[in-house]
Amino acid sequence: KDGTFERADFTYDPEKDIYTCPGGKELTQNRRAFAKPREKKPDEDGLLRYRASKADCDACALKARCCPKGPSRKVTRSIYEPSRDVARTIARTTQYAISCKLRKKVEMLFAHMKRILGLNRLRLRGPCGAHDEFHLAATAQNLRKLAKLIPPPQVARQA
Repeated sequence: KDGTFERADFTYDPEKDIYTCPGGKELTQNRRAFAKPREKKPDEDGLLRYRASKADCDACALKARCCPKGPSRKVTRSIYEPSRDVARTIARTTQYAISCKLRKKVEMLFAHMKRILGLNRLRLRGPCGAHDEFHLAATAQNLRKLAKLIPPPQVARQA
């Protein structure tokens, strides 16, 4: 909203485990090359921090849009981000849109059961009782739908 780049503007490379900024520079977790590679640990919030080099940011023409208040850009990535990426790709499919539409239909029927038919709590105990109660409520809903499909009787008018 303030005109600066978002995390979505940075591209992530899972093989190298780096982000690439819109200016083409790399953001890594560790700047130094250690003899024994360090373990990449998330912080207490489960976030991994990727940082750009200050020298790269100072020389960049996009610094005003990237990190106007800081010396260099920092990007965080959750340890659960691969799962979120899978969920985001599923959410873009047509099957997901169909599933949402069908789920909304079912949720509306349950809301109708709660509000109109007074099924906000079950009266019968156990799984068999719940099963019976839901079948009765579904039967009542289906009967109401059928009643709406039948045209009202025509009353003959006398002249």
